[in-house]
Amino acid sequence: MIHLRNFSKIFCLFLLTVFLVFPNQAQALQSHAAPEGIYVHQLAHVFFLAALCYLFWDIRRSSFPSKGWRFLQLFCVFMIIWNIVAFTGHWIGGSIESSDIIYDSGYLTTRIAGPITTIKLLYYLTKLDHIFSVPAMFCLYLCLRSLYSATCKGEKQ
Repeated sequence: MIHLRNFSKIFCLFLLTVFLVFPNQAQALQSHAAPEGIYVHQLAHVFFLAALCYLFWDIRRSSFPSKGWRFLQLFCVFMIIWNIVAFTGHWIGGSIESSDIIYDSGYLTTRIAGPITTIKLLYYLTKLDHIFSVPAMFCLYLCLRSLYSATCKGEKQ
């Protein structure tokens, strides 16, 4: 008989495999109703940016010695950059026409229609915001792992 713990592991592995093999649509993009939705979203970026700046400053001011706190500072830096890039991308997105973007068969095959202008190129570059968010999440993971292992060892933070 399969135990519940083994069943949940097998089920999670099955779901992960299904989502990786048949990704159809991730539905990760949220469109906002004009104009209130984008205003609220942009304000959320500003407040998140301010909170990250304060957290970064407070960690530096407190001068915590462990490497877990340095990873948290790196997380803050990457997420600050991500917020700036995402805010800029949303702002520039208002200048892009729907005909400027060509959707062939999904998100991964999307192209910019020519002629390529500075605005279109900036819009494209801001859509690469995962270049900052993925390392930020990895730094957060390293921070949590470091702080957890230091706590288990009974070290002073």
